[in-house]
Amino acid sequence: MKRKIELKNVKGTYDYLPNEQRIRNFINETLKEIFEKYGYQPLETPIICYYDLLAGKYDESNDLLNEIYKLTDQGKRKLGLRYDLTVPFAKCITITKDLRLPFKRYEIGKVFRDGPVKTGRDREFIQCDVDVVGISGQIIEAELISLFIEGYSKLGIDVIVRYNSRNLMSGLIIDQGISSELVSNVITIIDKLDKINETELLKEFNNLNIDNEKAINLLNIFKLNLDELNEKYQNTTNELIKKGLFELNELESYISDYKDKTKFVATLARGQEYYTGNVFEVYSKNNELSCSLGGGGRYDNMITNFINDGNMYPAVGISFGLSTIYEILKNKDEFKNKSLIDIYIIPMNTKKESLSLANKLRTLGYKVDLEMTDRKVKKCFEFANKENIPYVIVLGEDEIKNNYFNLKNMVTGEQFKIDQIDQIKDIIKR
Repeated sequence: MKRKIELKNVKGTYDYLPNEQRIRNFINETLKEIFEKYGYQPLETPIICYYDLLAGKYDESNDLLNEIYKLTDQGKRKLGLRYDLTVPFAKCITITKDLRLPFKRYEIGKVFRDGPVKTGRDREFIQCDVDVVGISGQIIEAELISLFIEGYSKLGIDVIVRYNSRNLMSGLIIDQGISSELVSNVITIIDKLDKINETELLKEFNNLNIDNEKAINLLNIFKLNLDELNEKYQNTTNELIKKGLFELNELESYISDYKDKTKFVATLARGQEYYTGNVFEVYSKNNELSCSLGGGGRYDNMITNFINDGNMYPAVGISFGLSTIYEILKNKDEFKNKSLIDIYIIPMNTKKESLSLANKLRTLGYKVDLEMTDRKVKKCFEFANKENIPYVIVLGEDEIKNNYFNLKNMVTGEQFKIDQIDQIKDIIKR
C-alpha cells in the first residue's frame, strides 16, 4: 500500500513564486552592490554545523538553544542547522590560516530557527550579513551604520538605527547592587521594556529575587537619555559604565551627520549574549512593520576565544533581514504587476525565424519569451496581458519575406514597424 503524503510546507517555510522571488532577488542584488561598494568581500559558509559550535557557552535553558534545529549524521555526530551567519564566520576565521587582517566579508545565505512564526519572522529565512574582524573602536561601527542607512535607502525604505552599549547596560545593573551573575537575565527583562507593561516587568524581576524598589530604580535609570546618563555618571568609578559611555560618545561623534536617522536607546540589548560592546537595531521610520528590519553589534570575544593564542581579535557585524524587507517591498507599487519579460514573440509558422529573432533581441539585453505551444493568437495576447508583458511581436511569413516585424506596445496599443533591429532600442527607451 502506498503511503499517503501530505503536500504542504513546514510551518514558517514558503514557496516563493516568480513575482515574489523577483523582489527577493532585487533585495539580494541591491545589498550585494552596496556591500562591495564599502569594500566587503564575498564568503560562503556551511549550513550544517557541529552542534557544540552553535551552542557555544549558552546554558541549556537559553531560548536560542531551544530554537536550533538539531540532527545527527550516519556517524552519530551531533549537528545543527546554523541559526545565524556570525558563528560560522567566526569559525571560518579561526580555521583559515594566513588570513590578512582586517578582513571584511559579506554573506547572503539561509539560516534556520525553530521558534515562533509571525510576520517578518520565519523558521527558514535569509540573512544578508557584513562582518569585520581586526578593527577596534567605533569608527568601523559608524561605517556600518552608514552602510545600514544607505542600504535601506537604496531599497526604498526610510529607517531609524537604534544603538546602545552592552557594557553600559551591564554597568548600570551592577551599580544598583545586583549580582553580576544575574546581569544576563536582567538585560533580557530590560529589553522587554517597550513590549510589556511595568507590572509584568516587576513580576519578572521578583522571580529573580529583585525587590520592587530596586527594580523601579533600575527601570527609571534606563529611561534616561545619553546626555542625562553622561551627567549622572560623570564621576562614576564603575568601569563598565565608563567604558560604555566612552563607546557611545565616540560613536556619536562619528555619526553626527545622521542625527535624524539614529537614536540612542538605553534598553536595546539584542538577544545574543556574544555581544561585547555597542549593538544596533534598524526600524522602519514609517512603521511599515513593528519588528526590527536588521541588527548587529560588536562581539570581540568570540573569535578571540576560538583562536585563544593570547591576542585580541575584535569583530563587529550587522545583518539585513531579507524576510522583513520583503514584507515591506511587496506592497510597493513599483513591484506590483511588473512583468519579468520585456518582449513576447508569437510565431506564425515561423518558429525557426522567431527563435533567431529572440536570440538577437536577447543579445541586446532584453528579456524575451517565445511562444512554443501553438496557441491561437488571441490566447497569446490574453496571456501577454495577464503577465503584464509590455511588448509583443507577431512574426508571420509576410514579415520574414519583407524583412521587418511589428512591435506592439501592450499598454498604449501603438505598433511600430521595425526593419532594422537596432531601432527597437529607441522605441522602448522612448
